[in-house]
Amino acid sequence: MKGLAETVSGTPVQKTSVSFQLSDNQLEKATEELALESPITEPNITHEMEIGSGHSLRHHPQPSSQIHKVERPPKQNVLTEFQTVIKETFFHDEPLRAFRGKRSHTKFYLVLQAIFPILEWAGSYNLQKFRGDLIAGLTIASLCVPQDIAYARLANLEPQYGLYSSFVPPLIYAFMGSSRDIAIGPVAVVSLLIGTMAQNEIDPKKNALAYRRLVFTATFFAGVTQFALGLFRLGFLIDFLSHAAIVGFMAGAAITIGLQQLKGLLGITNFTKKTDIISAMHSVFGTVHHGWNWQTIVIGLSFLAFLLLTKYIAKKYPKLFWVSAIAPLTSVIVATFCVYITRADKEGVAIVNRIKRGINPSSAHEIYWTGDLFLKGFKIGVVAGLIALTEAIAIARTFAAVKDYNVDGNKEMVAMGTMNIVGSMTSCYVATGSFSRSAVNFMAGCNTAVANIVMSCVVLLTLELITPLFEYTPNAVLASIIIAAVFPLVDIPAAILLWKIDKFDFLACVGAFFGVVFKSVEIGLLIAVAISFAKILLQVTRPRTAVLGRLPGTLVYRNVEQYPNATTVSGIMIIRVDSAIYFSNSNYIRERYFETFSIYNKLTAPNFIYFF
Repeated sequence: MKGLAETVSGTPVQKTSVSFQLSDNQLEKATEELALESPITEPNITHEMEIGSGHSLRHHPQPSSQIHKVERPPKQNVLTEFQTVIKETFFHDEPLRAFRGKRSHTKFYLVLQAIFPILEWAGSYNLQKFRGDLIAGLTIASLCVPQDIAYARLANLEPQYGLYSSFVPPLIYAFMGSSRDIAIGPVAVVSLLIGTMAQNEIDPKKNALAYRRLVFTATFFAGVTQFALGLFRLGFLIDFLSHAAIVGFMAGAAITIGLQQLKGLLGITNFTKKTDIISAMHSVFGTVHHGWNWQTIVIGLSFLAFLLLTKYIAKKYPKLFWVSAIAPLTSVIVATFCVYITRADKEGVAIVNRIKRGINPSSAHEIYWTGDLFLKGFKIGVVAGLIALTEAIAIARTFAAVKDYNVDGNKEMVAMGTMNIVGSMTSCYVATGSFSRSAVNFMAGCNTAVANIVMSCVVLLTLELITPLFEYTPNAVLASIIIAAVFPLVDIPAAILLWKIDKFDFLACVGAFFGVVFKSVEIGLLIAVAISFAKILLQVTRPRTAVLGRLPGTLVYRNVEQYPNATTVSGIMIIRVDSAIYFSNSNYIRERYFETFSIYNKLTAPNFIYFF
């Protein structure tokens, strides 16, 4: 056990090679047997040997009986070792490398490029690219205007605040963001999260001003959280929320959002403030005889069917993506016109009423800077900021992979944080990347972030000129727009794939889903994070070990359980540890070694053991 002890006592080493020597005579005999069993001249054998699951190939010369001892790494002083750890953890990409050997004015320009990535491609921007961005910007604007009005209601805010959040934040992101395809604005999940958590602190109907101030405070701290993560290069923290947990959380949030929209879809006046499915169903069926409005139901279900039909057409015929993109705005226009000419609002159909006209007013003086609500705003902001950031980074990386360009995660965090900090001072609530709008933006042929600028300009014109026309827009059509928008968030194929690949990931997915649906958004998020951390700790403290065998006709060694035709070498046992060796798992690895050794000792009586 000397070799293992030497390895564990040092720094953690990934797939460390450790030999266990029984005796010099046995070791020499085993090495000779290995050389005889694996001659380099064997026909149809590659001269490359791969041990482990990585892609690196190691060239091996003619086998020999020489024994190589594992040497200790060279000693370093404490300061050098600390600097090495910090560099590998936070600055592995060497962000200052571009500044070496440059003149002062060049360094200044590089700093500006780092802060404003738009300067990197502005010089090569041309009319052809602008034409694609103009079409994409107009297309996503037709989608975002009705969605913004609906999402503001989801956050318990007046409709204009949703439009405000699609005016200022996209402008800032266009200059500071590194993604070419992401479309910025309010999203359903974050709107629900803020609306639910803020509503638990202040009733938005009884004290609308205090509630709005709390939302602005939460938006400010969401931006501060995102900015700090990017500035201090701590973006890896959001990776602790696993993909499986996100799938379950998003699906649960989609179900919760859909249940909340039954109030507007059915015309129910008194609806529960709780978000769990039991309370929502009790409110729905408890008012079936006296609370439902048939005119509202007809409007809501008709336009919901229309929106789902357009989504189906866009999915079946990708070239007709614009049909789905303009469907929400078309629904709003038609529904508003119908309500206006029939005066259905006199028959109990709830409408939006007046939307305040004009651009974003300043809200810096409305942010809580002291007191109990300051701390509550901080808590809500941190949670909302992390969820918004996780969604935005995932969207940006998805489309960047399709178009084969890189997205700087730290720049994205700084850009998201800056736009939300400024947004909190200009009457906006938390904005982030919208998957539905980003997909439309991508399909419409956007080339750069100028598409966000075009969208902002359209929203500006809407705020200045068109908002009075939305006065008779029925709440039912807004509810149908939200339901149609969150429907794709229930990703059943992804859940099935998780079940097939990893049962523990599926457990995280299901736990987050049921936590959101049956309790609350916060509880579901807490369950998702807890299960994700539990899986990380389990994998670190209880790493998998595998006995390796040689694949016939090669010198490649693989897990004998995954490759039944792999054969072990007589007298030698090779074990692979699928994790770095730490103090937290060294005892477990030692126990697994003795257990595996005892089993194989009865079967093959190995004289020599390799530990990888």
